[in-house]
Amino acid sequence: MSRLSRLTAILTLAVAPILQGAPAEDPNAPVSFFKHIRPIFQANCNGCHQPAKSKGGYLMTDFARMLEGGDDAKETGKKAVVAGKPDESMLVSQITPVDGKAEMPPKKAPLAAKDIERIRKWIAEGAKNDTPENARQKIDAAHPPVYLRPPVISSIDFSPDGTLLAVAGFHEVLLWKSDGSALAGRLVGLGERIQAVRFSPDGKRLATAGGQPAEFGEIQVWDVEKRTLILSAMQGGDTLYGVNWSPDGKLISFGGPDKTVRAIDSATGQQVLQQTSHDDWVIDTAFTLKGENLVSVGRDMTAKLTEVATQRFVDNITSITPGALRGGIHSVSRHPERDEFALGSSDGVPSVYRLNRKTQRRIGDNALCIRKWPAMEGRIYAVQFAPDGKSFTAGSSLDGKGYVTRFNYDFNTEMPDEFVRIEGKDFGGRTDDEKKRLDDHYHSETKQLASATLPGGIYALRYKPDGSTLAVAGEDGMIRFLNPADLKVMKEFVPVPLK
Repeated sequence: MSRLSRLTAILTLAVAPILQGAPAEDPNAPVSFFKHIRPIFQANCNGCHQPAKSKGGYLMTDFARMLEGGDDAKETGKKAVVAGKPDESMLVSQITPVDGKAEMPPKKAPLAAKDIERIRKWIAEGAKNDTPENARQKIDAAHPPVYLRPPVISSIDFSPDGTLLAVAGFHEVLLWKSDGSALAGRLVGLGERIQAVRFSPDGKRLATAGGQPAEFGEIQVWDVEKRTLILSAMQGGDTLYGVNWSPDGKLISFGGPDKTVRAIDSATGQQVLQQTSHDDWVIDTAFTLKGENLVSVGRDMTAKLTEVATQRFVDNITSITPGALRGGIHSVSRHPERDEFALGSSDGVPSVYRLNRKTQRRIGDNALCIRKWPAMEGRIYAVQFAPDGKSFTAGSSLDGKGYVTRFNYDFNTEMPDEFVRIEGKDFGGRTDDEKKRLDDHYHSETKQLASATLPGGIYALRYKPDGSTLAVAGEDGMIRFLNPADLKVMKEFVPVPLK
């Protein structure tokens, strides 16, 4: 055979199984609780029936208690699941729709007919639990996570009154006194990943974005004072990111690996916004000052603007020119007084953008950019404006080290008419002198005010509301309080109890 013929034969053999697809599932094969039933319950039921919030006294994350049932079962004497008898199982009657409506899940569409039939078949076959031993774990408020070493910290947040610091952990959020003197509470939930934590504007609630990788996404809402779970909203089939609150506290926004940015009603969990204009994972979100629009950023190297009321994609805030940005955007922070947004991206270049366009969109334009600062070491994972809005700080990671830099933001952010005129031209229509002057403008007046190098990449940073402290965290699992002026470490501690 010729070399080309041999290569063709090899590729044919390699691709053939892919083209054939996965083997068809045997309809007569036994139904597996672990593979088939558990995912249905996770996506539709466990949010309201888990240790942190067992609605109606019904717990579905514990197999034995799931079979027994909740308060209704105690009152009627009927079990939720009667092995071998689906028609006598209260669970089946509650999920089976009558005239298009079912008791469970409440205020949502009934389960798919194929899912209901699969649940019936599993019960008829004996309702067996085939969960592998290594997949069985009991983590709840009575059995909180046990840490052998500090976990990577993906997110932190100070409460608006400055009394608490929320730290993302494994299956939980740890609430610390804001001076780091004591652990004030542990909010243990369902999803093992907590990717983002944010206090509501009034500080009475705490929202998290996370979930179970490749299984479900979850938004949790906690009552901070009572330390109780108010809401668990399941969204999508993978971990969620970038949770944030609308200024009035009515909506919660977030993004996910399914390339969507969404928002839900913070009281009911009902979805009120879904925008699908991103081409890759959506990592962070931020509302505008009045909450009328939402900014989302992601791995597709764009920041996008969405109108909340209509769910309409409005514009790409960043340049749409290929190569204008050289990496995904991980973090966005709104200025405390204006609709100007700082972005932290993989290219390490901190930048700030406005929303109001003064020129028509052109090929090669970057007309919404206010300024770009010199690149930091590594990729920027966190950025936030200082409470007074006169500076902002970014945190990055490279080769096991973390970098924190504070930049100035104390200049006139309006674009001079001269540069508005240049941005109004297509890139190819600008002279070399105009291109240089425009680039010089974007880098003008920018200064680095302070910097620090820390052990372990920095993935999270937040200012205390009074501006007295900057908390940073990340790869090494330590919380460090820095002096915002010079970024010197004032205090550091491990936020989880170690065994």
